[in-house]
Amino acid sequence: MITLTESEWRARRDAHVQRVRRWTVPHQERRSRGEKHPVLDFLFTYYSHRPAHLERWHPGAGVALVGGEEYLRWPAYRSTPRGVALGALPDGRRSTVEFVRDLLSATASRPPRLGCFGLHEWAMVYRAREVRHGSWPLRLGPAGTDRVVESSTIKCSHFDAYRFFTEPARPLNTLRPSREGQVELEQPGCLHATMDLFKWSYKLDPFVPSEVVADCFELAVDVREMDMRASPYDLAALGYEPVRVETERGRAEYVRAQSEFVRRAEPLRATLITLCEGLLA
Repeated sequence: MITLTESEWRARRDAHVQRVRRWTVPHQERRSRGEKHPVLDFLFTYYSHRPAHLERWHPGAGVALVGGEEYLRWPAYRSTPRGVALGALPDGRRSTVEFVRDLLSATASRPPRLGCFGLHEWAMVYRAREVRHGSWPLRLGPAGTDRVVESSTIKCSHFDAYRFFTEPARPLNTLRPSREGQVELEQPGCLHATMDLFKWSYKLDPFVPSEVVADCFELAVDVREMDMRASPYDLAALGYEPVRVETERGRAEYVRAQSEFVRRAEPLRATLITLCEGLLA
């Protein structure tokens, strides 16, 4: 058990709040104005961790907070002789932790596949009458977008991306991702699997240190930006320079970014696996 003095944990808490408000405050301001953001809203709408929860700091398992009685308002915490600390993982959460461990361990065991070029976003608008971000134009127009899909090899391995493909696009995918086959198919080169590290970190809340959640969120922000820069949408007016994956140069740029995300995700994935194993021990 690690013991943090009151000044130590309050400093960590304040630093965490200041860090994540870089994203939570602008999001809340946009919401108050009824303004949508095609890139950043995803991190607070598709993912269910609310801004207030992202700002909330927890030390993680095995840490006692001297003078931390305010944390007793959450049922996961207990008073101990060394300070306030998290109790044991509730039995009802073991299955979630086991799934996260198994999924991340399986993903980490595979080599990254880097040849998808972000075409899942293109498959989501293929031959569509309406598109999700209808306020923003398609760079190549509907016909040009469809031609890119039809002339490419679509090989999306992530179920939660594949399930948003249009009906005409699904047969064009070389894989058939499913919820049941998620553990068998996910691989570390997938941008969505990397963004999902944020989801798996907050699924472990409050038993994972909030700094780890923030690390995963920050990586997810960067990945989401690349995801949408490589999409068929023209978001240059928002400052997102397109990655033109319909060209050889654009695909090379995408693979370079993808490789960097693999490098950044590896230690975070390993940390979450270790945390899961500790919770299950």
